[in-house]
Amino acid sequence: MKKLKIGIAGYGVVGKRRKACVDRNPHLEMVAVCDRVFDQAGVFEDGVRYYPDYRSLLAQDIDILIVCLTNEVAPDVTIAGLEKGLHVFCEKPPGRNVEDIVQVIRTERAHPALKLMYGFNHRYHESVQDALRIVRSGDMGSIINMRGVYGKSKLVTFNQPDWRTKRDIAGGGVLLDQGIHMVDLMRLFAGEFTEVHSFISNRHWGYDVEDNAYALMKTDSGVVGMLNSSATQWRHRFNLDINLDKGSIILGGFLSGTKSYGSETLTVVMADPDHDNGDPKEQRTQYNKDPSWDEEVTSFVDSIVNNKPVASGSSDDALQTMKLVYKIYHADPVWRSKFQISNPDQCNP
Repeated sequence: MKKLKIGIAGYGVVGKRRKACVDRNPHLEMVAVCDRVFDQAGVFEDGVRYYPDYRSLLAQDIDILIVCLTNEVAPDVTIAGLEKGLHVFCEKPPGRNVEDIVQVIRTERAHPALKLMYGFNHRYHESVQDALRIVRSGDMGSIINMRGVYGKSKLVTFNQPDWRTKRDIAGGGVLLDQGIHMVDLMRLFAGEFTEVHSFISNRHWGYDVEDNAYALMKTDSGVVGMLNSSATQWRHRFNLDINLDKGSIILGGFLSGTKSYGSETLTVVMADPDHDNGDPKEQRTQYNKDPSWDEEVTSFVDSIVNNKPVASGSSDDALQTMKLVYKIYHADPVWRSKFQISNPDQCNP
């Protein structure tokens, strides 16, 4: 098979991690990157070219564009890549707001031969994949409710750039930046949440983006989801409880580059309410490796090579997850008025 040539727009922490995935994939060839840190064009020791702007990158002979840019420019570069005839993989979020992803989807529809995928990486973690198989098997019955907490100690951690605190660049705070992963997973397991109530707050850190979001949501089938996305979680935490008719599935901890979220585990609780008195048998699995980044890229390449729909992380996934994020923003009347947040259901491709 002819190798697919790759260009990466945005060569920070995530861009470098994506390059490592490309280098490990036998079907891909790394050609060039761009980033504003470069003041001129050049060539790395491994032969990969670098440029200070994405237009120079798009002028190269590439097949796939990977977008790892800040939220205010990611949709424009994604659109430029599609219009150039490239398959595009873009990191989450797809932009600053729902309107951004709607514009991208309109361009995608004008180029039906091209593949577009979004980097909702948590979907590809082994613990999540195993939990999804259990839920979809039906062996534990239907989902009753879900409780999700995803939190870190600051809006900006581990010497990251501070653009995440600036509404004109980021579009939102901890919910849009990190909590979007939990929102996406809750949708993945339970389907679409149509009724949403929320409190949004920025009272601790004082930026014009949120440092906490609290949501209570319900699907049309009656599944209730509770969510806290936090930038005041002093001990970093990822936890998702999924309670079903015959037991619970608990996702706890997460393997990440920072290793600050603890061990990644999946606990399966087999309930017997008539006999276990609230202390049922459970089985815990710990995951010691994180192949999700490679699996995600492999899935995208498979959709291109075999001309298949994007399996998980499609533009529709991105749209529906962004809509739910903005339903949470919109549901708080004070936050809605303060930042003039419109009803996301009125924004469609």
